[in-house]
Amino acid sequence: MALNPDTVLVEEKPLYCPSMNDVAQALKDGLSENFETVEVSVVDCPDLTQKPFSLASQGLGGSPTILEVGGVPFLMPLVNRSKIYDFKDMNKVTGVNPAFIIGAGAGPFTYAGVNSELVANLVVKDGEVRQLSQIAKLKDESKGNEFITETLQDSVTSFALLANLFVSEGKPGKVLRVHCAKRKGKSDFVTAARDSLLKGFPGKAIGVGGTFLINGSKVKQHIMADFTTTPLDTEEKVNNWLRFYSMNPPLVALGTFVTNDPGLNLRVIHFHALSDHGEAGHYHYDTEPEKVEYLAYFNLGTKVVRMDRPQDESKLGHN
Repeated sequence: MALNPDTVLVEEKPLYCPSMNDVAQALKDGLSENFETVEVSVVDCPDLTQKPFSLASQGLGGSPTILEVGGVPFLMPLVNRSKIYDFKDMNKVTGVNPAFIIGAGAGPFTYAGVNSELVANLVVKDGEVRQLSQIAKLKDESKGNEFITETLQDSVTSFALLANLFVSEGKPGKVLRVHCAKRKGKSDFVTAARDSLLKGFPGKAIGVGGTFLINGSKVKQHIMADFTTTPLDTEEKVNNWLRFYSMNPPLVALGTFVTNDPGLNLRVIHFHALSDHGEAGHYHYDTEPEKVEYLAYFNLGTKVVRMDRPQDESKLGHN
């Protein structure tokens, strides 16, 4: 049974929204330190329902909101199985209707039977859900690291424990188009983008959400194993529990990042990537920097909504 949103704390704060052109310049300046080729512009959002993105709605416009639900402390050191949420409630939680929801979270273990990675890609209108989300889970943990992916049916509306989501009305509008190729620095694409805005807008809480396409390079991603009875209380134990893979492009990543936390215990970066070739997971970084190419479409959140913030502010397992 999903938690009633009226019974958990829901907090909301405004985010700093500089002009798109100023953000584009900051991204161009910063990303040029990490990539050989960098192009950043403000454009009309393309139709993201079309390939290669194949998202559940056309654009990223209309009431753009950064939404974080739950958090890693509900997963580790030991799982809190009561933390089940329902996407049908997110119209009410965010005040956005229809709500086009994309991002990264933990899948519905009550449906999947085990812990899983969730790549959220859905529309909720008046409490009705249209799903294109995927989950990735281990096929049989006792027999090795083989995994399977599944596109969720409309009837599967729950998720668990934690999620970092970008919510909008899915409308066309202006977005940031970011194209980068040939990574020369050590930072992954999202970290480099976030660092660019930290430098360009020091001390400001800026929230960014959207999607990016990864081509040309394999990508290091992880899939969580099932819940453990042994406490995951060190980074070493967490990394031994996670299953790491080299996944094949093209991959489409969905998620959010924020520059400075406005006092809500936010996870500052979280993206999951899916595909149409049976691979999905938690994005870490490309593994072939000479060959990699990124194409992103981002929007700025005007507010952040924090649902069911954990009291434990440990950053264990946030990588």
